[in-house]
Order: sequence, then C-alpha cells, then structure tokens
Amino acid sequence: MSKAIVARWQSWDANGIEHLVMREGARQVIAESVVVGSADDAVFALRYRIRCDKSWRVRSAEIAVVGSDRKIEIGGDGNGNWSDASGKRLPKLAGATDIDLSATPFTNTLPIRRLKLRAGQSAEIVTVYILAPALTMTTDPQRYTCLEPLKRYRYESLDSDFTREIEVDRRGMVVTYPGLFRRQL
Repeated sequence: MSKAIVARWQSWDANGIEHLVMREGARQVIAESVVVGSADDAVFALRYRIRCDKSWRVRSAEIAVVGSDRKIEIGGDGNGNWSDASGKRLPKLAGATDIDLSATPFTNTLPIRRLKLRAGQSAEIVTVYILAPALTMTTDPQRYTCLEPLKRYRYESLDSDFTREIEVDRRGMVVTYPGLFRRQL
C-alpha cells in the first residue's frame, strides 16, 4: 500500500468531526475513519472501513456505531450486487454501485474517482444510502456533473431537490461541501 493520506472534516455547524486515513495501492483502496457527530438531536460516534478495488468500485464496507450493537457489514461485486457478512444476497440494494454514508463527505470521493468525468460530463448513479446513526440502508439515485476535473462537481439527489456544488482536492476528496462539511486537514 502507498503512503497514508490523512483527512479531517468538520461539520458545517461545528458539532461534528471526522478523522480519516486512506491508503491507495496498486490493487485496492482502503479508507478507515472515525466520525463524531449529531443528527436529529442525537449525538453519536461511528467508525467505518471501506475497501475498493483499484477502479474505485466498493468491495466491502464495515460501519459500526460506538457503544451500540448497530453495525453493517456488506460486500459488493462492483456491478451492483450486494451481500451481507454471511454471504446472503441483499436484493433491495441491487443496482447500486457506490456507498453514500450520510455522516461523511468521503463517500463522494468514490463516484468522483470511479467515474473520471471530464469537464461538462454528467453521470447518473445509484448508491447504497446509509443514514447515520440509525444505519438504515436504501438505494438513492444521484447525479454528478464535473465542473472542473478534480476541483469542482455538482451533486444532485434525483429523488429530491437537494443540490450542492462541492469542491475537491486533486485526489477527489471533499474540501468544501456547503452546508454540510469543511475540510480541516
């Protein structure tokens, strides 16, 4: 694995923080993180580990709420098929290619890196949307539009009116996600 890349984000309201360590190697990408945050008047802490292949397709994700029995362990084949830790298929997630964990801006990096959009290009995707801290999973249609490659993207939720222009660094990691997250490190 290559050198560790460390990123730290603060929630827009300054009530949460995330510390992430990512390693991108020749065959895989591994991101491990701890998030301390709040949602709907509940405070929480969670840890996650996401493993992708070299093409940035999610192969596994482990997410656990600290101090709780709530956890998710899922695996993907990179083509929209998912299973739980015991190997049982999860048909309700069929067709989703990426993970979108509500508590972190890091999961925006997954489609940005995987899609490799050029300026002006857009792509519609379906993600496994994981709401923290409940850890409920649904599918979520989204669109990414490249405004400036590895600099600015427009994110759009296709089942709501939520849209944001996000700024990223040269690795595709979020620097500014207005209203939600700001990079601190």
